[in-house]
Amino acid sequence: MLMLLPFTLLAQPQNQSQPQNQSQPQNQSQPLDHTQLEPLVFSPHWIPQAQFAGFYVALDKGFYKEAGLDVSIVHPSADVSSLEWLESGKADVISTFLMDAIKKRVKGHELVNIAQLSQHSALMLVGMKSRGIHTVADLKGKKLGIWTSGFDDIPFAFIREKQLDMEVIRILSTVNLFLMGGIDAMTVMHYNEYDQIINSGINEDELTPFYFAEYGYDIPEDGLYCLESTLSTKRAALAEFVKATLKGWEYAAQHKDYALDLVIAEMNKAHLPNNRAHQRWMIETIIEHQQPGNKAIKPGQLLPADFNKALRIIRTNANQPAIDLTMDAFYHGLAH
Repeated sequence: MLMLLPFTLLAQPQNQSQPQNQSQPQNQSQPLDHTQLEPLVFSPHWIPQAQFAGFYVALDKGFYKEAGLDVSIVHPSADVSSLEWLESGKADVISTFLMDAIKKRVKGHELVNIAQLSQHSALMLVGMKSRGIHTVADLKGKKLGIWTSGFDDIPFAFIREKQLDMEVIRILSTVNLFLMGGIDAMTVMHYNEYDQIINSGINEDELTPFYFAEYGYDIPEDGLYCLESTLSTKRAALAEFVKATLKGWEYAAQHKDYALDLVIAEMNKAHLPNNRAHQRWMIETIIEHQQPGNKAIKPGQLLPADFNKALRIIRTNANQPAIDLTMDAFYHGLAH
């Protein structure tokens, strides 16, 4: 039986070489017996929305079941994050940002990356032209809103590199303070808050966008993660999960209206306000950022250069050049 558990929270690419082959652990799990479904719990890192459409599609179309899996999707709650679900054993696999996962691994969490869904950064900074922001230099001394939930490594690296000396204001997940003029600029995701601002009545030509990917910070974001111990005992199931998930995203890209129906249904179940036009923008942008482009890798794989760049930014921000983490220890890609 497939089950989707309810949500309880409000809530330039360059030509690169093929990723290194990963060594296989000696203690591998046995191949799945498809006559008996293996339970697997997946916890996304945020609320139900089109960012996770591929998972909903894989569940609804039976791709997980065909792979021998009984998958449950559990969104995080106000009290428990997806990482806490993972480390407590209540989830087998989660999604999160690459840079956040690296930082958690460095701090002692035994996270390993088993698939890299996003291939490009959707993170950006947006400012109002009416507040005198037209170029990077105009950001100097301005008030910048950055989320309390994190995702701040790249903005801080950008500010430091450009010597902007901005006043950082920590904000929650809405764009209200920006719309009301309480801040001059804010960090947004291209697939989410940027479109929210436009939907709030601000014309695009009134905004000055700064795409971090265009300034040397094209760091992939959403990936799939599990604990090292889970990889040892459930490697075959996790490999099937990755394969079925990629199939779900491929189907979603080809059948966006169907995928959006599932997204809206999940948002309604969670009693979340939703806007189909915004969710369409999100799914189209998410899928665009999943494409490797001219990277010499396949969908779902992590490029060594991207890992090294992310680690370098983390080291610089933390002023800890000795942070030691190898890609072989962190990345055990199951996408082939």
